[in-house]
Amino acid sequence: MDNAPIGIFDSGVGGLTVARAISDQLPRESILYIGDTVHSPYGPKPIADVRRYSLEVLDDLVAQGVKMLVIACNTASAAVLRDARERYDVPVVEVINPAVRTAISTTRSGRVGVIGTVGTIGSRAYQDMLEVNARLTVHAQACPRFVEFVEAGVTDSPEVLAVAEEYLAPLRHAGVDTLVLGCTHYPFLKGAISYVMGPDVSLVASDTETANDVYRQLVSRDLLAGPDAEPTHVYETTGGSPDEFIRLAHRLLGREVRDVRLVHTGAIDIPTSEETHD
Repeated sequence: MDNAPIGIFDSGVGGLTVARAISDQLPRESILYIGDTVHSPYGPKPIADVRRYSLEVLDDLVAQGVKMLVIACNTASAAVLRDARERYDVPVVEVINPAVRTAISTTRSGRVGVIGTVGTIGSRAYQDMLEVNARLTVHAQACPRFVEFVEAGVTDSPEVLAVAEEYLAPLRHAGVDTLVLGCTHYPFLKGAISYVMGPDVSLVASDTETANDVYRQLVSRDLLAGPDAEPTHVYETTGGSPDEFIRLAHRLLGREVRDVRLVHTGAIDIPTSEETHD
């Protein structure tokens, strides 16, 4: 048993979908979440910059005593997964493999679409993993403005729908029957994406499948929190206004987040703040 928190990292608020799925499946587990909002979005940035930002945040989480790292950012997963597993003694879970496995088991026609940031699509992380299966034809599309909408708290406007129509038109034309939401921000736009793609296209998001991987890792390593554990959920942001993060988190999650602390990536001596419960 281990009552230390699970460390979850994203470039902004998108990884809250993964945090929510983990807390739903593992309600006794404590969570320490860092959104690297000072550098968000990661998608258009050079891979070397993404790697540096990601490792600084992951170093912070390890320094704060987490028992597991969850890279809840597709761009960062593509950039640093191998490095992170070699660098840290704690288990590392990411979001790409779980979504790939689900897409393979879901598709009926073998035509799979992937949407993500410019960085994720350019890395070919999803395409390479999916195309190992010879029966699949993969169609990928970068959707950079989707992250901007979510980070602004705009998820249901006519502009979102118009942009979704533009981005997703090639995938509809290709006749995909399964669409991987290759960014943890994108589940917040499921309504618009599902409307554009139509009812016959299955959407695959990584949040629930990643939580399943977290559960398996904790069980196999005997790291589950004890039966008397009192879970805490702590949220940190590296830039911007903590109040804005709280507002966005409440709007997007429908849960109360009462306290967010501002931290600087790479810092080891971080002030203690209130721990909060969802």
